[in-house]
Amino acid sequence: RPMPRPDPDQLLSQLQHAEQRAQRGRLKIFFGACAGVGKTYAMLQAAQQQQRLGVKVLVGVLETHGRADTAQGLLGLPVLAAQQRQHQGKILAEFDLDAALAQQPDLILVDELAHSNLHGSRHPKRWQDVEELLSRGIDVYTSLNVQHLESLNDIVGQVTGIRVKETLPDRVFDQADDVVLVDLPVDELLWRLQVGKVYPPEQARRAQQGFFRKGNLIALRE
Repeated sequence: RPMPRPDPDQLLSQLQHAEQRAQRGRLKIFFGACAGVGKTYAMLQAAQQQQRLGVKVLVGVLETHGRADTAQGLLGLPVLAAQQRQHQGKILAEFDLDAALAQQPDLILVDELAHSNLHGSRHPKRWQDVEELLSRGIDVYTSLNVQHLESLNDIVGQVTGIRVKETLPDRVFDQADDVVLVDLPVDELLWRLQVGKVYPPEQARRAQQGFFRKGNLIALRE
């Protein structure tokens, strides 16, 4: 019995999709249960390794939160100048997508994937900036906490009593080429918080009374 002839249109569509996928940049997400587990530090270490291998690396946007270890990881990596934007009477720094595209790096670091951009930006969300970078063939390293996944937002809110406003569609996470799980035991994370390795003292005190209660951290890890 003869095999059915393949549909030429379907074959062409599959070839075009494969070609587009081959030209697209690769997305690696450094993923954790909450702030302070070391996602950004791990991302910087991986970027340093890529630069030593001859990859053209650019730090597009990255927040150290005053952490000395994180700042140390930036040494030797080229950092893109932030775009200065006016917002509610203040000058704030935002990721400069056009400047990043103009530099044409092989790999760019774009921290905090769920971040909301200031009003008037080309894209309302940072994950949309990342999608544009990927579509131009640029590899992206980024960081994400579990509570920012859209499908888990309600569950996290019920467990922690805190509603996270910045979320991203699960499809963005699902399309990642690599996910690196960055984790710390809860007691070690709380110790890091107490000695000032996560946030400045006042912010750390507030965090301990909110998101960083031990039961919350255990639930987020699960």
